[in-house]
Amino acid sequence: MEFLQVKNISRQENGNPAAREIHFVQQRYQKIAIAGETGSGKSTLLKIIAGLAQAESGEVRFEGIRVEGPAEKLIPGHPGIAYLSQQYELPNNMWVEEVLNYADELPPGEAAILYATCRIDHLLKRRTSQLSGGEKQRIALARLLTRSPKLLLLDEPFSNLDLIHKRILKAVIKDIGDKLGTTCMLASHDPLDTLSWADEIIVIREGQIIQQGPPATVYSRPLNEYVAGLFGAYNLIPASSVAVFEKLPGIKQNGKSLFFRPEEIKIVKKKEHTVTGIVISISFMGGYYEAGIRVDGVDLTARMIQPELAIGEEVEISLNENKVWEW
Repeated sequence: MEFLQVKNISRQENGNPAAREIHFVQQRYQKIAIAGETGSGKSTLLKIIAGLAQAESGEVRFEGIRVEGPAEKLIPGHPGIAYLSQQYELPNNMWVEEVLNYADELPPGEAAILYATCRIDHLLKRRTSQLSGGEKQRIALARLLTRSPKLLLLDEPFSNLDLIHKRILKAVIKDIGDKLGTTCMLASHDPLDTLSWADEIIVIREGQIIQQGPPATVYSRPLNEYVAGLFGAYNLIPASSVAVFEKLPGIKQNGKSLFFRPEEIKIVKKKEHTVTGIVISISFMGGYYEAGIRVDGVDLTARMIQPELAIGEEVEISLNENKVWEW
């Protein structure tokens, strides 16, 4: 029996498709990320799975049982599925431990483990009005988990978080799966946040699945520019310019464009199976540099740890031919 089955669900909102024949399966403990631009239908999909929005066609089955929508139940939702929205709310000016005790259905020992997992055990004696946004989010998350759901749905959990709280939340989400055994699915408009966490990424656009697969595959071999752009910088050599690069191993002109990520460019010294370019920019990005290189009118982006280049310098470049894909 499948843990979760999403079977051809469709829904329209304001006359526009929010979900179009979406179909996929999630296994127990599998980590799935739903990626897509703002307004692509990610939140609608999670709400339908949670039983908080009604699909117009298709169905969701959780542990073999159909999940009923709000048009079918007096109180929407499924007891085994928890949904944390972007607009998480806590009672104002209450003690945190009061908020949690009100919702707590766990034995005291298990509750302590949950609070430590969510990194909130040091916040129990504070009032909700004294908390940062990231702290409030983790308390709202812990409150949901006191019901011991089997599936946790997180809607844009990293939006509006600074890097410090984002790093904490990533560790919390990982531990929720590893230590508590809760299966997780999250949606993000910045899927770079999910690459190191997800077992599978589902990319949607206008309510439709565009690509689905392991993170490494979706990142390095996207099916189109929409998917490529979601995961950061990329290079695209138009079909009309491929002839310039035929000196490189594995590159042939056959009427198709070439896609590759910046890290697949190699700066080499030998002028053998290379093309010549001019460095037109160098940008420090924190843990790496990005260099703009112009090759016969085609601008490329290369990524490296220590560039040792100068703007205006002539360089020889090669490509990792196993990571160049035709479109």
